[in-house]
Amino acid sequence: MSTPNVDRYGGGFASDVWVTFVRWTIKSVRNPFVLVVSLVQPIIFLVLFTQVFGGVATGALEGITYETYLVPAIVIQVALVAAATSGIGLVNDIETGMFEKILVSPMNRTAVFLGKTLAEVVRIVAQVAIVLGLGVLLGAEIETGLIGAVAIAGICVVFSIWFTAFSNVLAVVTRDEESTIIGANLLQLPLLFVSSAFLPLPALPEWIQTVATFNPITYGVDAARAVMLGQDTMTVVEVTRFEGMWNTLVPALIVLVGLALLFGSVAIYAIGRAASADVR
Repeated sequence: MSTPNVDRYGGGFASDVWVTFVRWTIKSVRNPFVLVVSLVQPIIFLVLFTQVFGGVATGALEGITYETYLVPAIVIQVALVAAATSGIGLVNDIETGMFEKILVSPMNRTAVFLGKTLAEVVRIVAQVAIVLGLGVLLGAEIETGLIGAVAIAGICVVFSIWFTAFSNVLAVVTRDEESTIIGANLLQLPLLFVSSAFLPLPALPEWIQTVATFNPITYGVDAARAVMLGQDTMTVVEVTRFEGMWNTLVPALIVLVGLALLFGSVAIYAIGRAASADVR
């Protein structure tokens, strides 16, 4: 695949972001297999969980169907899986030598990370839209309507940034596709099952409730679920200063934005260190 002329565009931050964004977007479009594969597991979870646990779980919920309860968890899972594949693409760049070429170019390191992340964001939004549509077909209801669906996609984007950064750090540190996949997958499913994703926390063992308090997925799922239901859904943190769903959204978004800034900074630092090492 041809590479954008980094010498021509390397002089400005916005141009560097745009060049990186276009390159990774084209790369994704030319490899639709990755897009499809990252949707398979969440869709399987959505269909199987609603069919297998729907009848039992609905009885434990207060006036909502399990489909409606589950969809927010599945869209967060979509963001998680898509973010995990981000590092794999970076490893491919490292193995083909493209990463070193970018590092020795005048392109801004922060712009390189930001452009790549924006390309992932486009993919995540498209996949979340597909899952929301499938969820509605299965009987889920978005109480806040179209605006709520857009807000849920936005929450998934904010949530995905920290794991995208983590995946890219793994790629830079290990420089190995298998290690990056294993490292990302070791966190995905355990984090999902020790959160509020699939069942209300009061219905789970006490130790899981404790772990869920410090689990980023809990905050992502609760935020998406609050918009889905149009009401306060958070149980790990009691906030009553605002109204309705905002008692969930405000603390959840503070946590997610904080994680995005933290892990994003680490990713930019790791890319910078890699640049210094490779140039030497």
